[in-house]
Amino acid sequence: MGLLDGLFGGQAAKEKRARTDTDRAYLVAWATSHEGVEGFVEPENSFNAVTIVLVDKDGSWTRRAPGGARGAARVGREAAIPIYDVTKVGYPQRMRDHIERARIRRRRELRAELLGGPGSGRGSSERDPVE
Repeated sequence: MGLLDGLFGGQAAKEKRARTDTDRAYLVAWATSHEGVEGFVEPENSFNAVTIVLVDKDGSWTRRAPGGARGAARVGREAAIPIYDVTKVGYPQRMRDHIERARIRRRRELRAELLGGPGSGRGSSERDPVE
């Protein structure tokens, strides 16, 4: 592989395009299989390319690199969803709530595992208020 193959259409560039196309197809499929989806474009930084976070009405989310800002706009058009700049509007509260509920569940599961099984220390008829 030559030094400039990535710039001029070598194998590395083809692999990157294929990965971007796969990610974009995944995002469109995810958006069309969930209800109330909105997209939030995250800017490029020194570690990551431009990414888009899709969040559904329940706060479930997914993140992929769609191939830049134009790719993010394309995902929005193909999936018929609104796209926002996360630096201007922030992440939706429902996403933060979903992440917090998942964190609480993981902590409870770990605690139950360490204490000797599911439901340790609680009556079996109690329902988890996080669920």
